[in-house]
Formats: sequence, structure tokens, C-alpha cells
Amino acid sequence: MTFGMIAISLIFMVIGLAVQWRLKSKFKEYGQVPTSSGLSGKEVAEKMLKDNGIYDVQVISTPGFLSDHYDPTKKTVNLSPDVYEGRTVSAAAVAAHECGHAVQHATAYSMLMLRSKLVPATQLSSTLSQWVIIAGIGMYGFGGGNQTILLVGILLFAISTIFAVVTLPVEFDASARALTWLDTSRITRGQEHDKAKDALKWAALTYVVSALASIAMLVQYILIYQSRSRD
Repeated sequence: MTFGMIAISLIFMVIGLAVQWRLKSKFKEYGQVPTSSGLSGKEVAEKMLKDNGIYDVQVISTPGFLSDHYDPTKKTVNLSPDVYEGRTVSAAAVAAHECGHAVQHATAYSMLMLRSKLVPATQLSSTLSQWVIIAGIGMYGFGGGNQTILLVGILLFAISTIFAVVTLPVEFDASARALTWLDTSRITRGQEHDKAKDALKWAALTYVVSALASIAMLVQYILIYQSRSRD
């Protein structure tokens, strides 16, 4: 690794840890604030799905903290125990956000469809790209080696970067759908709604940091490739 790559990795690692810490702090704080509706996360999710005419998605509990996600292959909204059973602002916000993804899926939201198509290629690139890049950088200049391996690694890494960027509008849109529904359905009211919005903002920031880190690393790899092209 070059000094630039190490510096970028450390900077975004620190930023990422700070955002994650803040996110967990916010969710714990708002996890102590009950909603006036009194609905559990499971009930919030089921109501949002029903209000959007979605009847083929199941709401289930999944182990872990902030492990909540929507699985389009199984059509399940998976909620962590604190969210599934919780009757708090955090639980309502997370449950509605994950249902936002279910609504995206049901309405064939273009960016979600694009992200889904990128999943197989992204899984391959995340497994191979770093090793190929390391091999490309390490092999350059030895035994008449060329930059082909490095270029392949960069192209593989670019797939992961594209996936991270495409994820941003998907997450922002899911939160927007969630907040609009929470407001119109009166699940969260007044300050409760402001807290739900704040919680989802910090969740979105984790994806922003991840995307920026990936873009910065991709640029660094491209600069290395260009510098060696001039040698």
C-alpha cells in the first residue's frame, strides 16, 4: 500500500467509527422515547405495508442490534428484537424505513432495481478486487510485468464503488417514504417525528461515508495507474 492509500483508509475509518458511534448513541437515546401511537415496530411495519397495498411481505424478528433489513428474495422485513418489540421513536423509524424498501420493491423503484442487478458483480468484486490490485501493484516492474492486472483490479473495485453510490438514493428514498408515511399516518407526531428524522439522517450518513471512502480509494488507484503509465 502507498502512503496515500493508508492515509485515506485511516481517515475514513476514523470518520466511519465516529458516525457509527453517533448513530448507535442516537438510536439508544430515541429508543427510550415512546411514540404516542403506542405501536410496536412489528405493528408499524405491518400497518405501513398494508397502507401501501403490500400483502405478500412478512415482518419477522432477526437477531442483533441495528441488524434490520429488507430481503427482496424472501420478501421479508427483518427487524432486530429492539425494533420488532419496541414501541419507541427508534423502533418506528427503523421499521418504517425497512418497509420503505419493500414499497420500492413493490413499485419497481429504478435505483433499487439497478442495485439488485449489481449485487452478483459486487459480491465478486468485493472478494477479488483488493487481492488483484495488490498483485498488480506488487508485480509491476518484475519479470517484464505490465499493468493489466492492476487495471483489472481497478475495474473490479469500480463495481463496488458504483454499488456504494447507487445505494445512496435507495437509502435516502426509503427514509423519505418512511418519514412521509409516519407523518401522514400520525405514528410519530411533533418532536417524535423530528427525532425519527434525526435517527434516519445518521443512518444515512453511514452510507455516505462508505460511498465517499470507496470513491476516494478508487481515485487513488487510478492515480497510481496513471503515474505508472508515465514511467
